Amino acid sequence: MMKPTFSVIGGGSWATAIVKILSNNVETIHWWVRSAETADFLWKYGHNPNYLSDVNINQERVRVTTDLKAAIRESDAVILAVPSAFLKPTLSAITPEDFEGKIVFSAIKGIVPDELLIVGDFLQSTYTIPVANIGVITGPCHAEEVAMERLSYLTIACQDTTNADMLAQHMNCRYIKTTVSDDIYGTEYSAVLKNVFAIAGGIAHGVGYGDNYLAVLISNAIQEIKRFVDAVHPINRDINDSAYLGDLLVTAYSSFSRNRLFGTMVGKGYSVKVAQLEMNMIAEGYYATKCIYELNRKYGVHMPITDAVHRILYEKVSPRMEMKLLSDQLK
Repeated sequence: MMKPTFSVIGGGSWATAIVKILSNNVETIHWWVRSAETADFLWKYGHNPNYLSDVNINQERVRVTTDLKAAIRESDAVILAVPSAFLKPTLSAITPEDFEGKIVFSAIKGIVPDELLIVGDFLQSTYTIPVANIGVITGPCHAEEVAMERLSYLTIACQDTTNADMLAQHMNCRYIKTTVSDDIYGTEYSAVLKNVFAIAGGIAHGVGYGDNYLAVLISNAIQEIKRFVDAVHPINRDINDSAYLGDLLVTAYSSFSRNRLFGTMVGKGYSVKVAQLEMNMIAEGYYATKCIYELNRKYGVHMPITDAVHRILYEKVSPRMEMKLLSDQLK
């Protein structure tokens, strides 16, 4: 049997980490980056000049390109790793025919803003990709620890677990352990929500609350995740599994969490715009907060933490006042 080829779409830290992981086991990886300047640097030096610049790229296995259609055409499996806010414009020239016969995995922890759809639903509705050929890559895993080859864990979800097993086998290596799941909806929504709650944790830290408050906040956050994913896709799942609780914990507590950092800056008094400019990275939770808030108009789930973050980010309510009001609702 021929070994599968992969394409990785995106030039950020998570895309770079995925390329590094795959290059342990995969002979050919087509890596699409938007910038010709970034592509030139990768070709010449084997490092991403902008993200995880210490990571050595295996140039014998990784083929860098700025031709998105070619990257998809030459691969059996496509991994999308661009910020959710940019997914639609990134794929604007791609047609359903380009994805025909491909297995497409989302490593995106966000919702497509204009569509109010998780990435899997967007791929189904826009590109008619069968649900059995759509998968999700979730944590708990930070790109920065992958770069340092610290032991990390990934969950690969797909309703056709044969496809999930295939990717899991190719991502397993000395410093990556993988788990397979068939819960594409629960894992994807949970991966979106944990960024919202990491922002909440950061805001709490920024206004002066300590670890005791954060522990209660995150305990309530996993309950909020359970209520929401059970409303959206009610199946038998253990919310305490690593793909849900573990991913939430690492994003809420880690010093590498850009969503926590973003929230901390907002809590300290930075405006949303200034915090985004200072970070020079996308905090997916900012966009996810609005999308989940709008989606929940349909489901009516009790989501006090999400509502509080929405009021702070989009209604310009005082972070200190909102965290105080939220504290009275936490148990």
